Amino acid sequence: MKNKLKPILILSIILFLCFTGINIYMAYVNIKNTVEESIGERTLSAATSIAESFDIDTYQRFLLDKDQDENYWKIRNDLRDANDKIGALFVYTLEIDNPEVSHVMIAGLPEDTDMEYYTGMVCTVPPDKVKLAYEGKKYITNSIYDPNYDVNYISVGAPITDQSGQIIGYLGIDVSIDTLNETKSEVLQNSLAIFGFNGLFVLIVVLSFLFLQRWYQRTVESEVAATEDTYQSEIKGLIASVYSVRHDFSNHVQVLHGLLKIGRYEQALEYATSLSSEVKSIDSLQLDVQHPGLSVLLQTKKLSAQNYQVDMQLNVSDSKFEGIKTIDLIKILSNLIDNAMEATLELPEDNRCVRISCYSKEEKYFFSVMNTGSKIKDTTRIFIQGFSTKERKGKERGQGLFIVKEIVHQYGGPLRLHLLMRKLCSK
Repeated sequence: MKNKLKPILILSIILFLCFTGINIYMAYVNIKNTVEESIGERTLSAATSIAESFDIDTYQRFLLDKDQDENYWKIRNDLRDANDKIGALFVYTLEIDNPEVSHVMIAGLPEDTDMEYYTGMVCTVPPDKVKLAYEGKKYITNSIYDPNYDVNYISVGAPITDQSGQIIGYLGIDVSIDTLNETKSEVLQNSLAIFGFNGLFVLIVVLSFLFLQRWYQRTVESEVAATEDTYQSEIKGLIASVYSVRHDFSNHVQVLHGLLKIGRYEQALEYATSLSSEVKSIDSLQLDVQHPGLSVLLQTKKLSAQNYQVDMQLNVSDSKFEGIKTIDLIKILSNLIDNAMEATLELPEDNRCVRISCYSKEEKYFFSVMNTGSKIKDTTRIFIQGFSTKERKGKERGQGLFIVKEIVHQYGGPLRLHLLMRKLCSK
């Protein structure tokens, strides 16, 4: 069992680590995407707001010759002020006159940067986003790497329109990926408790599974052991009965052989006739009982009763007794019948009698075992574990009726003891 449990435990730990790792990774990806989308939408909103308040007249004058005159510096200073307010990497304007490439017009760079964007410089906005802008739509890029300045960022763009609604350029904002990483780091730190809870939940599920599995194995082992003990006891009784029949048969053959050898043919015939009636009584052991386990038990007990000269009378209905486990049914009747048989053996053969009734009524089962025997002096303790009216003689006693009581109460049924004064046997 330990050898089987070890690979299961190892597999459970591996599955736990895999599920926990996948869970953390999926949470990280989800947070990453959520943070990027959130910052992208927020930055796009800022770009739209700046584009709507843009100095259109000054920008249009700049576009006439695109020189670095007072119009250029006026727009550049405005873009720098906007950049300082929102804390972006760059704020700039774009010219998009084809669906594949965009060009920087004016960049509002921070004063402390050594980067420089000149007018007409090709921008790193991906072609698919340039195409969106060329169609007059806003865009948000994924992470972009600029090899010229060794920086990772995301970029957004919103159209700049004149008084007639004609698009004359795009307002672009770049946000450093470092800002995103700081935000994601904060969110992940806040989510560590969630990760820990999820991991703990998976661990509890795995440990619960192992515990239930182990409990189930022990329960099954216990049930199997109890079943084996019960059936081994019955098999031993059956074997003893067979040995007894074989022994009696051997004696009968010797008697017949002796009678025939001395020429007592009439006495031999009478003896053989009596044996024939005894064989017929053995044939009567075939019972019409629907429940297979109950049928085997009663036939075994019937054979044992005949060997001990006990008159056993059976009254069993055609019920299949499906509402009770076979092992529990066998334990109840086996213990009751064994006690009844043992009690009758103290009496002369003519007074040995056991009556067994098994039937169902209104979804309830009734089992009755009656026997002749000596009067029980103490009936108040008869179902207590370890109590017995017989001498122990090295054998553990006082268990049978206690087991019966426990099983009957387990099924919610009553257990009653009746002392009858009427005669059971009629031989």
